Amino acid sequence: MTAPHVELAARDLAVVWHPCTQMHDHSFVPMLPIAGAQGAWLHGHDGRHYLDAVSSWWTCLLGHRHPRIVAALKDQLDRLDHVMLAGFTHEPAIELAEELVRIAPRAAGDSRRLGRVFYADNGSAAIEVALKLSFHYWRNCGEHRRTRFVALTGSYHGETLGALAVTDVPLYRATYAALLLEPLFVPSPDTWDAAPGEDADACAARRLGELRALLERHAGEVCAVLIEPLVQCAGGMRMHAASYLGGLRALCDEFAVHLIADEIAVGFGRTGTLFACEQGHIVPDFLCLSKGLTGGTLPLSAVLTTDAVYAAFYADYASGKAFLHSHSYTGNPLACRAAVATLAVLREEPVLERNRVLAAQLAARLAPLREHPHIADVRQTGMIAALELARDRRTREPFPAAERRGLRVYRHGLEHGVVLRPLGNVVYFLPPYCITPAEIDLMVEVASAGIERAVA
Repeated sequence: MTAPHVELAARDLAVVWHPCTQMHDHSFVPMLPIAGAQGAWLHGHDGRHYLDAVSSWWTCLLGHRHPRIVAALKDQLDRLDHVMLAGFTHEPAIELAEELVRIAPRAAGDSRRLGRVFYADNGSAAIEVALKLSFHYWRNCGEHRRTRFVALTGSYHGETLGALAVTDVPLYRATYAALLLEPLFVPSPDTWDAAPGEDADACAARRLGELRALLERHAGEVCAVLIEPLVQCAGGMRMHAASYLGGLRALCDEFAVHLIADEIAVGFGRTGTLFACEQGHIVPDFLCLSKGLTGGTLPLSAVLTTDAVYAAFYADYASGKAFLHSHSYTGNPLACRAAVATLAVLREEPVLERNRVLAAQLAARLAPLREHPHIADVRQTGMIAALELARDRRTREPFPAAERRGLRVYRHGLEHGVVLRPLGNVVYFLPPYCITPAEIDLMVEVASAGIERAVA
């Protein structure tokens, strides 16, 4: 008889087209059917268990099937499954918005307040909302020359056309370039690109000078600057100094452009503070949230913005100033209820305190790899860590992309019960917050062995 996991894999490959995948790869990379999950672990139909070292694409913030979130969802399903949010409302959407406004970043001396919440379905949709709101705001204010957006080199903001337009990862962007808006890309403050003898803050200051020059050249044309604060995740887990954020906020104010903070991947404690913006002591004009917002249970995103932005749209209908953007499942009660439960855990339990201990454990385990001849960089921000593979650590010469060294690490991980999904030559870790020190040890040990296998 055919084993259940073999049968399920065959049925899948006969009908399902998977995301971010060259399906031909599954002619030699096994498809892995998952039967269940709990905490940091996935349970396969093959009877094996797999440590989810990437939080299932960075969503399962607190681990799989957190009891408080599961209980909230079961209760909500007995009350209200869905209702459109145009002309109707419900308690979970209200309660979630109130809590997001309460915990949103604030900064001394900055009167900005993120007091309005617009819901969407996923991270890319949140970026689309922020782009459209910024552009439409300036139009409502009579500034029709403002049609450009500024993004960092190496940035990733999503894969719908608007979000992809402000993404600078050729693997995703190049094919569709003819369909995209042309943003203005400015060099990233990525510490990896620091000049010899230049520390992270000096690198950030130099890059701020280049941003200033760009904003001067395009004065009056720019709607907003987008940034993934502290960590450019899908672009290779590139990290920069928090000082860049303060300088960026000042430049946006000086040149009267919006600042869009994409905290879809880095929000809710991932970088060591509840929001990454807090480490730069800034308040953005738009804050985009998703992924961990519902604890990895249901799709939901939120865009927080200021009362000043909201006021520019608040007018008689005949003015044409309304923001007529919608999604069928906007503010879905189940998703909002899961998010309320997730934020309650973050508020009522010492999650961030535990994360600091876990991050220190991860740093200690990664430290010996700094001398590895094929690891050019070991970098970490909170509960995000990455290893940059290279043919030579000293010269940083990369392995050719076609050699797919990261795929070798991925396959080794699965063989040894750890889900690792490298970004090219970057092996990274974004574990759920429920991971234990022993599980961190296992995660790093398997990744280290996988790297040895990949570089041999």
